[in-house]
Amino acid sequence: MKQTRKILALLLAMAMAFGLMAPALAVEVPAEGDNLEGTLVIIHVNDSHGRDVAAAGSSIGTAGIAQLVADYKAAGAEVLLMHAGDATQGTPLVNYEQGAKAIEFMNAAGYDVMTLGNHEFDWGTQNLKDITANANFPIVSANTIDTATGKPMFESHTIFETELGIKVGVFGITTPETATKAHPSKVVGTSFHAGDEMFAIAQKEVDALKAAGCDLIVALGHLGVSDESIGNRSTDLLAKVTGIDLFIDGHSHTVFETGEMVGDTLLVSTGEYLKNAGVVTFADGVLTAGLISAADYSEVDETVAALINDYNAGLDEMLVSAVIGTSEVVLDGNRAPGVRTQETNLGNFAADAILWYARKDLGEANVDAALTNGGGIRDSIQAGEVNMKHMITVFPFGNTVATVSVTGAELLDSLEAATWSTPDAIGAFPQVAGMSFTIDTSVEYVNGEPYATYFMPANPGSRIKNLTIGGEPVDLAKTYVIATNDFTAAGGDTFGPFKTAPMFNTGLPLEDALIAYVAEELGGVISAAQYGAPAGRINIIPSDVKAGQWYSNAVYYVMDEGMMLSTGGGQFDLTSTVTRATVFEVLYRLEGKPAVSGESFADVAASDWFATSAAWAKEIGITAGTNAGYEGNKAVTRQELAKIFADYLTYKGEELEAADLSGYADVAIVADWAADGMGKAVGAGIIKGSDNNLAPTATASRAELAQMLFNAA
Repeated sequence: MKQTRKILALLLAMAMAFGLMAPALAVEVPAEGDNLEGTLVIIHVNDSHGRDVAAAGSSIGTAGIAQLVADYKAAGAEVLLMHAGDATQGTPLVNYEQGAKAIEFMNAAGYDVMTLGNHEFDWGTQNLKDITANANFPIVSANTIDTATGKPMFESHTIFETELGIKVGVFGITTPETATKAHPSKVVGTSFHAGDEMFAIAQKEVDALKAAGCDLIVALGHLGVSDESIGNRSTDLLAKVTGIDLFIDGHSHTVFETGEMVGDTLLVSTGEYLKNAGVVTFADGVLTAGLISAADYSEVDETVAALINDYNAGLDEMLVSAVIGTSEVVLDGNRAPGVRTQETNLGNFAADAILWYARKDLGEANVDAALTNGGGIRDSIQAGEVNMKHMITVFPFGNTVATVSVTGAELLDSLEAATWSTPDAIGAFPQVAGMSFTIDTSVEYVNGEPYATYFMPANPGSRIKNLTIGGEPVDLAKTYVIATNDFTAAGGDTFGPFKTAPMFNTGLPLEDALIAYVAEELGGVISAAQYGAPAGRINIIPSDVKAGQWYSNAVYYVMDEGMMLSTGGGQFDLTSTVTRATVFEVLYRLEGKPAVSGESFADVAASDWFATSAAWAKEIGITAGTNAGYEGNKAVTRQELAKIFADYLTYKGEELEAADLSGYADVAIVADWAADGMGKAVGAGIIKGSDNNLAPTATASRAELAQMLFNAA
């Protein structure tokens, strides 16, 4: 599967590189005196996700988009304003009233047309119909089908008769992934045609618009170009459908600075969060594309700005004043590397809260473990005060805590499918509590039975290894009760086996479970001791670890034991240097992360990820620091590492005999303070020389640390 994805990506790059090229020029905002008469301008955005408030340098904002339209009109251009989906969900500003405010803001800005993104369905199909009934512009999506009638649920296309005499036909297309990326129970009665059916629908729309005499045919799509969406991407569609002049895309948050030619079609996308506005001009039969960024444009329509800012201020005051507690550390909710690629401390926190509440509600012995999809975590939480605004920003979907009863085999299937693309990002990536497992990315994922726009694994257990529940190896025949959110419990994302499993919905909103967990279980403080770093529940065998090398067994061992983890991006970073903080953190994990009562070092802040392990190392006497303090970020030499291991094993009660080092050619450069430790480490077989040298002053690599841990086991 991975090889196929790489080949397709290469073919896509070649198609973009060698397709028919349209002029691609830098875009400048019209200045006073500029004359754009006779020019049609299409201003487009995608994936705004509630970033409607203008913020200089980071978001043009909806008021900025409105002013940009006015600027072009003032220069004589005729303007059409289009949105490629995911406008009604993302921040409390639009979430609080389930997308209704987003439509109100878009009305004020004068949008001409919008297609539907998957997140438009987060509040349910009926809610979407209700809020879009108030839109002053058409909503187009040709492949969003009412299953009762077999017809499009919204308009399939719209036609603009411009004053310039240019007839513009616009049809909409929505990602088929909506079927699983939206809550399955909220899209009952709605289907999203995919693959060849979607391509046929698109071709039918093009043909109808041509027959209607359209001069310019625009596909307003929310498909994206991500590998996760292979088979249903905008580029897949453009390989099968002819006659589209311009494809305005969304979903993958991709930035095409000047557009890309795919065959005869100009493909454009602005990225995300109104960081950019896309501008396409059509003059003398030529399309030209470019972006205007928030870094370069900060003008706003004052009337639209007042509408948005006044509502935001009132909402902000209400939510910020609801203080939940404090966090001593930054809780990582980034997409990649982050909650969609690896275990994070925020993922631990969320899964712990879900497990805690489910056990509180159903009984400690009645819930075995928990998981929540990384795609349901939408932002990070900074250190400091935590309030309700943080909670509904990070967990915006209104999901509830639920449980499913699945066999160990069904859970294994689900975990395999949820990590099929790892180390590449996927929204299904599970953040877990009460379970642990290893993902072997060196094993290719092989498609089995199809599930919506995904595939279940053909070989379950080939990539997910060492799965434990409650510290015990998984029993494939046993039924386990897994706490989760009601989205995954209903079979959302890749969790096909959950869809038919017995489910119990507690009805408690996820954010309320998190709030209660902080107040009742954590005493109002998300501590560095508990959440300063990922807990080591998910180990990822990285792509840079090759079988049969001198380090291979050692790396497999330390990752299986949770002593060391990959560093992100699917890499172990074998040759990277090891810091003092890393060494003591690893030993602290090896000890089971015991409670610490002593004081740490003056140069260690409470928010540092290694704060607790530093205090532990000082408390048990295996380090007194350096002349400059703890120096957690300082690289460790091989002789320092030898001494640390010798001191640690002595603390553990082992009697070590020092080896005679006189036979090593570089023994003279071993420091006096390290000589005894180096001798003991060599005598215990923890450290070994190479080519009759110990290389005591060389900095130690991550591979060497793994090997020493393996040797000491």
